Amino acid sequence: MTGPTDRFSCLNEVDLFADLSAEEIAAMDIMAPARLYRRGELLFSQSQPVKALFILKSGRVRIFRVAEDGKALTMAILEPGAVFGEMMLVGQRMYDNYAEAIEDSAICQLTVDEVERFLLSDPRIAVRISRLLGEQVARLEERLTDIALRPLAAQVASTLVKLGDAAPPAIFGPAHTIHMTHEQLAGLLGASREATSKVMADLTSKHAIRQGRGRIVIQDRSILQSIARSTS
Repeated sequence: MTGPTDRFSCLNEVDLFADLSAEEIAAMDIMAPARLYRRGELLFSQSQPVKALFILKSGRVRIFRVAEDGKALTMAILEPGAVFGEMMLVGQRMYDNYAEAIEDSAICQLTVDEVERFLLSDPRIAVRISRLLGEQVARLEERLTDIALRPLAAQVASTLVKLGDAAPPAIFGPAHTIHMTHEQLAGLLGASREATSKVMADLTSKHAIRQGRGRIVIQDRSILQSIARSTS
């Protein structure tokens, strides 16, 4: 189930458009109104690919792949401001991936023609698109390396650092708070919930993190970084 949200709400808080004036943003927002995706709804999949560029305004989206044994392997959890999608003309390929809203999410969608006409024609935006998508590809490649080579404790620590850094600043409470359950984190890592919970308990005992119901607070980022670099 989907429906429109406030039309003039998608672009003005996204870094991609930071150099544009209020008038330019308003004109582009008319072109790409935000759409509401309900929790669990797929944005695209292998069987239903979408050639478009998505801009995540609010909520969270996970990018995942399905292994030959049918197991879903989460490649990334995207936070508000993320730019993603199948867009060959800017070097972004999502043929093997699925995208799912894991919370109710407001998302803008731009077609290939719209990207060419309104984004790539503006050098201010074209440079930012190249940088943002390049960083995303690098993160996906690093994720594949983590899965293949690094021990689970290092993967958990590295993932928590990245999620903490990407988390929106808190108005009240701890600055680096990740809203995620052990089951969601295990899915992101492609690990069992039991093994992930064991690592989380160890990180808690080291005072690297503090845990609550569906909430992880980064207490000591340096400890997490040290564990993230470990190879055994």
